[in-house]
Amino acid sequence: MKHFLKLTTAAVVVLGTSISAMAEDITLTISSWAPPTHGINAEMWPGLSAMISEATGGKVKTELKLGLAPPPAQMDLVMDGAADMTIIFHGYQPGRFTGTKLAELPGFDGNAEAASVAYWRVHEKFLAQLDEHKGVKVMGLTTHGPGQIHSNKEITTLADLNGLKTRLGGGVSGDVGAALGLVGIRVPAPKVYETLASGAADAVAMPFESRKGFKLTEVAANVLEMPGGFYRGSFAFLMSQEKFDSLPADIQKALDENVFGEPASRMLGQKWDKVDAIGRAASVEAGNTITMVSDADIAAYKPIAASVTEKVLGELSAKGVDAQAAYDMIKAEMAK
Repeated sequence: MKHFLKLTTAAVVVLGTSISAMAEDITLTISSWAPPTHGINAEMWPGLSAMISEATGGKVKTELKLGLAPPPAQMDLVMDGAADMTIIFHGYQPGRFTGTKLAELPGFDGNAEAASVAYWRVHEKFLAQLDEHKGVKVMGLTTHGPGQIHSNKEITTLADLNGLKTRLGGGVSGDVGAALGLVGIRVPAPKVYETLASGAADAVAMPFESRKGFKLTEVAANVLEMPGGFYRGSFAFLMSQEKFDSLPADIQKALDENVFGEPASRMLGQKWDKVDAIGRAASVEAGNTITMVSDADIAAYKPIAASVTEKVLGELSAKGVDAQAAYDMIKAEMAK
C-alpha cells in the first residue's frame, strides 16, 4: 500500500509538472488572407512571430491559418475570437477608417520603413485619439512601398490612364484613381490575378511587391512608375484586446516594451522594402516594361496630389484631428 502511495504521489508530481510546463506555452492563432507565398505570410508574419518569441523567451508561439475570412472581415474575426491576430488593409472598409488615410497620401519622401516608423509616431500623437481600432490592440502600423499603376496595355503617360478600367484598393488609391480618370473596380487583392486575366480590368494600382506576390508579371506586363508613388497603402497588424488582456502580466510587459509599436512597425516596413525589390527584380527577369513618367507628368501630378491631400486633411479635421500638424509631422518624420 505504501509502495502504491509513493507511485501515485510521484505520478501526481510528474503530471503537475507537465501541466505547468504546458501552461507556460502560449500559441496565438494568426488569420491571414494573402496567398501563402506573399510577403505578408513569407516575411512579415514570420518576422513578427520571431520578435514575439524572442521577447517572451520562447513562451509565446504562433500558428498561421489562411482563408478563415475575406480581407474586409479580418478585424471582426479577431474581435469575435475566431483568431488572435490578423492583418487588415484599411482601404477595404470605406468609412470605417479615416485617420489611416494620412499615411497613404502621395508626395512623401522615404521608403516603406521610413513611412511605417513615421506612421506609428504620428498615430501615437494624433491618430490614436480617433479610436478607430476599438476592440483590438494595434501591434504595428505599416504602409507598403510606393503604389504604381500596372497594366496589361501599354501605358507611358498620365493621359493613357484616363478611362482605364483599374482595380483600386480603396482609401487614398480610390481618391487618386478618380482624380486621374481611372474607372475604378473594387476586388480584394487575392482576386487581382483572375480579374486582370479575364479582362474584367485593364490595370491595377499596387506596389512593386505585387508583381511577385500576386504574379502581376504574368497578367500586367507594363508598369507606369511615379517617383514616390501615386499613393501608399495603410495596414495594421492587430491582436484581440481580450486575448492580450488574458496573457500573463510579464508577457504583456515584454510584448509592449520590445515588440509592439515602433519596433514592429519598423520591421514590417523593412519587409515591404525587401519584397518590393523582389517584385522589381521579377519584372526585369520576366521582360516586363517599366516606364518612369516624364518630368512634365511629374509636374502635372503635383496639383492632383495636392487636391487629394487637401481632401483627406479636410476629412481628418472634421474628425477633430489637427490635420495640418499631423501632416507636417509625418512628412518631416519620413524625410529624416
